[in-house]
Amino acid sequence: MNTGAFTILYLVTEDWYFCSHRLGLARAAQAAGHRVVVGTRCNRQRAALEREGFTVIDLPFERSLRTPWRDLRAWWLIRRLLGAVQPDIVHLVALKPTLLGGLALRSRRMVPTLCAVAGLGYIFSSSDRLARLLRTPIVAAFRFIAGHPQVHVLTQNATDRDFLLTAAIAPPARCHVIHGSGIDLAAYPPAPLPPPSAPLVLLPARLLVDKGIYEFVAAARVLRARWPTLRCVLAGAHDRDNHAAVSAAELERWLAEGVIEWHGHVRDMVPLYHAASVVCLPSYREGLPRALLEAAACARPLVATDVPGCREICRHEHTGLLVPPHTVGPLAAAIATLLHDRACAERYAQAAHAVVAAEFALAPIAAATLALYDVMHAQASVHAGQSDAWPLAPDLAWLRTAGETAGLSP
Repeated sequence: MNTGAFTILYLVTEDWYFCSHRLGLARAAQAAGHRVVVGTRCNRQRAALEREGFTVIDLPFERSLRTPWRDLRAWWLIRRLLGAVQPDIVHLVALKPTLLGGLALRSRRMVPTLCAVAGLGYIFSSSDRLARLLRTPIVAAFRFIAGHPQVHVLTQNATDRDFLLTAAIAPPARCHVIHGSGIDLAAYPPAPLPPPSAPLVLLPARLLVDKGIYEFVAAARVLRARWPTLRCVLAGAHDRDNHAAVSAAELERWLAEGVIEWHGHVRDMVPLYHAASVVCLPSYREGLPRALLEAAACARPLVATDVPGCREICRHEHTGLLVPPHTVGPLAAAIATLLHDRACAERYAQAAHAVVAAEFALAPIAAATLALYDVMHAQASVHAGQSDAWPLAPDLAWLRTAGETAGLSP
């Protein structure tokens, strides 16, 4: 089904995240004739996004939970942005844009809206006091947003969908599963495993407690006692805005001990994937971890925790090995198995590449998402409760620098 060309507004907290996770989808939408507008906090990727032909609006998103006054300012700008852009489809990516964008739409004029849940992260997976305190009001707000008949919810795995259904956040007819945002196989080519003489175990993730960083470091100590030449590498930003961030002091101690290497944020991960003997992600919960999909496309054997998201791509004794979350011994043992058994590692590596090619490639994932846009747009005319016209759209120029004025810049 194709209901014609329309304007799609994507709201996402960071421009780099949009480039790494949604760029392929946005390109497919533009190739289908749609106008793409991206509202995000701009750091270094604005020019690249504008070269793609997208309209880019700098918004003062904060991923931190410590600055509610800045969230209120972002909400106000989003309301104005909606009137300026007059979107036909709004795609909200992750929790903060879903809450701020959804509440802005409910307070102004609702249009077909897709709330993409990229995993039930800190708020839902953590048991600390702040997470428990925030969980109830966030679920209530999400339920209010998703209660509108023009709002659809998109998850990356069936477990997250079932959680949202059980929590009565969205009805089954408007709760969908599409497995991630798609992997461009040409950008992540397979390569032979490195020689056994150069073993390297890679954890590609931001330095967050719930990514299993502490378990990885503890397992690295065990493994290096057996393989003194083993390199255990962390590749990911030190995300200080996130409440679950590993402390800088802890990271410094690990580096001084020499138990791990830290490469920070790596823009081109392919050489590092190709250098890895094993790619692991001992996360506590995921939506569908893009890092494991990229590693699988590069034909790397996987080790991950047996949790939602990870088990979608790390399939036990097929593409890799699954271990219980929050454990060190099983994690070290699984990595050791793949370092020791070359034939097993190569078998899992080839199967991982085949699974990504068959189930997670960019073209079919993008096509499924665009088809969902079409369904939402076609159904919109049925819902006349908030069908008042948008006000006249102002020039977007004021929005391009709105984050730099009135104290709104991040």
